Amino acid sequence: MAVIQLRFLLASFFTSIAGEAQYVMQDAGLVHYMDRRILSIENRLNKCNQDIADYVQEFREFSKRMMSRLEGLNVLKTDLKNDVDHLLTRVERAQREIDYFESAKESPDTCVEVDEDLVEQQLMEQEESKQKVKLMLNASCNHMIAGFKSLKIVKKSGDTQGSWLKDPIKNPQKIYFLTGVKNKIVMEFANIRAFTESGEKQSARRVNLPFPWQGTGHVIYDGFLFYHKFGSLNEIIKFDIQKRNVTGRLLLSGAGETFAYDLLPSTKIDLAVDELGLWAIHTEPDPGRKLVISKINYETMAMEYTWDTSCKSQNAEAAFMMCGALYVVYNSPGGGTSRIECIYDTLDAINPYEIPTLPFPKRQTSHSMVHYYPREKQLFAWDNGSQVIYKLLTKLKN
Repeated sequence: MAVIQLRFLLASFFTSIAGEAQYVMQDAGLVHYMDRRILSIENRLNKCNQDIADYVQEFREFSKRMMSRLEGLNVLKTDLKNDVDHLLTRVERAQREIDYFESAKESPDTCVEVDEDLVEQQLMEQEESKQKVKLMLNASCNHMIAGFKSLKIVKKSGDTQGSWLKDPIKNPQKIYFLTGVKNKIVMEFANIRAFTESGEKQSARRVNLPFPWQGTGHVIYDGFLFYHKFGSLNEIIKFDIQKRNVTGRLLLSGAGETFAYDLLPSTKIDLAVDELGLWAIHTEPDPGRKLVISKINYETMAMEYTWDTSCKSQNAEAAFMMCGALYVVYNSPGGGTSRIECIYDTLDAINPYEIPTLPFPKRQTSHSMVHYYPREKQLFAWDNGSQVIYKLLTKLKN
């Protein structure tokens, strides 16, 4: 009887253990299932986060593209406005010519007489205008270049193209360094010694411009920086270097549609300074591609007079003004010895048939900028990344 009871107890014990083992196995399966579900949710969350990050990156790139296109549209809008203004000027000129031909057609008997009178009147007006210009420009400036006295390589710094300048009127000892054909940072040095020293960037004053420049045709005159605004067709900015603000603007009619010099496809408007003040050099988009010079009143930012010169833009790399005369620097497309071959004098004091070829001191490179410094009768040049000074030999005009 005792044996039977013991067997019954053992059977009950093993049965309860088997039941608990079954429950444990069920719980383990449930935990494993829950782990797999949580892992799946985590994977989905990670994928969702990755998708969101990808969408954010795509949106940022799309935003950048849209901002770039909006900036391009603003540039196109400005160019279109300038083109329309230029077209309106040409339409008005054509309308005046049509009105003249219509009036001449209605009066056949007096056509020849009216035409002769008109030509005579135009010649008189041109002569009067020329005399006024000579008085305005102070024709006492009577020297011209006879040759080059020496060459001095001051330094090699910055990009392949750029400008370095001095102010002939205010603070003439300071050096202004503008590297590149598109930038908005001007480095101002106390003098040429500070410019040539090593570690010169620490001793330079950094001037931030409100708009970047285009090309290398900038000038400093009477404390102001004049430059062609990047992205505009023909807008010239007048910037006060000390007060750091824009004080004037000028839309130079007929300029900016093509590059000024055939060998320098970055500068569309080349500003220049000489004994007579501020000038602009550019090329109109006609088949002859002749250079045009304009006299600018730097105080009022008004264009005073324009000359169509006989100097070609083809194979030109730079130009500068000296005593009211334009000197054009030519070179070969592959680079070589630069030379002055064309001179156009606004005062008609230089005989155009007696202009010699003036070769620069031999350097087999090319200039991206040549500016005249009237205070010391020197040329400041940017020669393939080198800042160069040419001392000039001068003589009286014919």
